[in-house]
Amino acid sequence: MVKIAIVGRPNVGKSTLFNRLAGRKLALVDDRPGVTRDRRFGAGRLGDLDLEMIDTAGFEDIDDESLEARMRRQTELALDEADLALFVLDAREGVTPLDQTFGAILRRRGKPVILVANKAEGRAGDAGALEAFSLGFGEAVAISAEHGEGMSDLFDAIDAARPGGDADADERGETPPLRIAIVGRPNAGKSTLVNQLIGEDRMLTGPEAGITRDAIPVDWEWDGRPVRLVDTAGLRRKARVNEALEKLSTHDAIRAITFAEVVILVMDGTHPFETQDLQIADLVEREGRALVFVLAKWDLIEDPGERVKACQETADRMLPQLRGAPLVALSAETGRGLGKLMPAVAKAHVDWSTKVKTSDLNTWLKMAVERHPPPMVGGRRVRPKYIAQIKARPPTFVLIATRASALPDSYRRYLVNSIRQSFDLPGTPVRLTVKANKNPYADESGGARTPYKPKRAPKPRQVAQKAAPQKTASKSKSEASGGARPPSLKSKRAPAARPSTRKTAPKPSAGRGPPRPRAPRS
Repeated sequence: MVKIAIVGRPNVGKSTLFNRLAGRKLALVDDRPGVTRDRRFGAGRLGDLDLEMIDTAGFEDIDDESLEARMRRQTELALDEADLALFVLDAREGVTPLDQTFGAILRRRGKPVILVANKAEGRAGDAGALEAFSLGFGEAVAISAEHGEGMSDLFDAIDAARPGGDADADERGETPPLRIAIVGRPNAGKSTLVNQLIGEDRMLTGPEAGITRDAIPVDWEWDGRPVRLVDTAGLRRKARVNEALEKLSTHDAIRAITFAEVVILVMDGTHPFETQDLQIADLVEREGRALVFVLAKWDLIEDPGERVKACQETADRMLPQLRGAPLVALSAETGRGLGKLMPAVAKAHVDWSTKVKTSDLNTWLKMAVERHPPPMVGGRRVRPKYIAQIKARPPTFVLIATRASALPDSYRRYLVNSIRQSFDLPGTPVRLTVKANKNPYADESGGARTPYKPKRAPKPRQVAQKAAPQKTASKSKSEASGGARPPSLKSKRAPAARPSTRKTAPKPSAGRGPPRPRAPRS
């Protein structure tokens, strides 16, 4: 039983994490800060760890007799009672001054502290999780208490920091057990393989499909090293899972994958790599676990040599994200080929725990970019600058580049495959996060702004020279007009004459006079 205190500033998700670990909604949860005020105790379970949890109020840096100060004293009492503390912060907001103040208080307490970056679903919390290094508690465990993401990483951190856990075992020179989950479709030979490995009939086996229902852990020792095998129920397609009991068995098997270090995918050698096998392998890769393929019932195969090559080519073609994963052909019934399984598992675990030097990574990055430069996007090229590994198990890297959001997924896959090939990590899940440089001239909306340039004041002599001609011109204009107002430039037009309608006598011509009257006839 591990006693943990969940602490942090207000509204970072402490009560949500408390409910997630307890498996039911015990604490009130709301968007408003300061909902929790008293200490709340509860029992929970994470993997195979039994937890006694204490939910606390949000920390406030106040020492008077106010309500917030009394809530702070309750948090300090919870820290005194607990074996270790889960220091929760908001990954989307990053590290705040209140987080730094509370971190200094936790360091003076001397308790083991696990830094938890909550609300890290998607990529919105990557920057805050990396910024948490500045608090001095090591690497933060990125989780989403609301959606249940990152619980396996939290399990590893608690198991290592608890009294008598992996950290104490390392100090005493002991080796922590290697956690292995054995998964596959129903009736693939999983329980028979477990019995053959441990040398006894520990699991119930038979020709019927679906005999195993629960995820059964079995402690074992191989080559002087402790091993914890977990036999799981067969995983069928989701559309075929109708009974409530089978749904619980499927959920238990998926949880075993989440908390394992190495996963052995057992397939029927007579018809391997079916659709369900590929979906299980993809699930293991998305969970970030090392994977070993096992072709069981190999004693039924007539041409084993050619069949192994064909299966390896099929695996590389159908699962390119796991290219190079170890493939072991064996017969759990007769024990043939069983000696190759555990060395392959140990090799996969070593690759999964690999840490690469930063200098070697940047040398590789230079060669990879020279071999295949990044494509141009929008007329501008993405320029990788620097790369470093931030964690192992699985290997996780951060690449600093200009215009990181414009880097195509195809080039990201090229870099991941090149890392696997250059550093001998076949079949190992690799995580690569691309971040942009911080632009000091970027505004809060993310767009670039021009730097401020102060205007230089003109000299007095230049001001006098510019003002003098204007004054003279205006004076000459006023003198020419005699002080009178200049006439308007607009002129009035005379109205056009209308044509007359009167009849007038014709005018005489210029060379003749009026006509003479005629004399009457006699």
